[in-house]
Amino acid sequence: MLGAVKLQKLHATDIDKLYLSLEDKIAPRTARHVHSVLNACLSAAVRTAKLARNPMLSITRTPSPGESDHGIALDDSQLVKLVQGFKGSALFPIVSTAAFTGARRNEILALRWSDLDVEKKRLRIERALEETKVHGVRIKGPKKESNKRTITIDDDLLALLVSERDKHLRIKAGIPDGVAVDLSLVKLPEGALMFPNPSALADGTFLTPRGPRHVTKEFARRAKKLGFDKLRLHDLRGTHETLLLDRNVPVHVVAERCGHDPAVLLRNYAKRTAKADSNAASVIGSISKGILGT
Repeated sequence: MLGAVKLQKLHATDIDKLYLSLEDKIAPRTARHVHSVLNACLSAAVRTAKLARNPMLSITRTPSPGESDHGIALDDSQLVKLVQGFKGSALFPIVSTAAFTGARRNEILALRWSDLDVEKKRLRIERALEETKVHGVRIKGPKKESNKRTITIDDDLLALLVSERDKHLRIKAGIPDGVAVDLSLVKLPEGALMFPNPSALADGTFLTPRGPRHVTKEFARRAKKLGFDKLRLHDLRGTHETLLLDRNVPVHVVAERCGHDPAVLLRNYAKRTAKADSNAASVIGSISKGILGT
């Protein structure tokens, strides 16, 4: 819409019309990104003397980023029902890992068996999947260095992951279930993924990642059957964070465990659950008891 307008003839009214035309066509946050990029470009034009004044200074409307979707946080019983509902499916170990580590979908799908330290019960998270039109699905480093982290996992999740690894070792060696064998003699390929594409299991390569979109769609389909109509796989991350914060785990500990900014984590938590405020009221009540009474 602005492409045909010469830079020196661009007015604030042109920008107002652009923003008006974008309403109901793109998401509020995307409109806000358009505003930020356009403002940066016009500010650069002023700095390089291509414009005398930035028309952004006179616009009558600025796109609002709107409210972010903070998702759904399950309570304890709901989480148990969901995770148990995935037992027997190929997604069960993925869903379990998401629920009990708070890791992002693309971080989980990029996990390698070399990232698991069985003795120390630790899981190293330092890669993620990236999906682009040019390169397809590939593994890369995290967006931020702070996203790299090593977390401690509970005994049940550890046992589940070890069992999954044993399945892969049996597949690699061609050993059927039930046949006693020393699996320590079997070696998986370097860089073998924890949750590879089923085709990579079939051919014994273990290196091709699952399609993240397929995982998301399959999760939503099965979750809906379990009674969780609007639940997203990403909501398990928010659930993990919320359950920890509700149990008074310090914010900085939860943020570091999940590779999250503490301030953003607190804002999301406050939007996600009313339990935070009720907990605060309970604490205040215990302090004021006997003081305010008549």
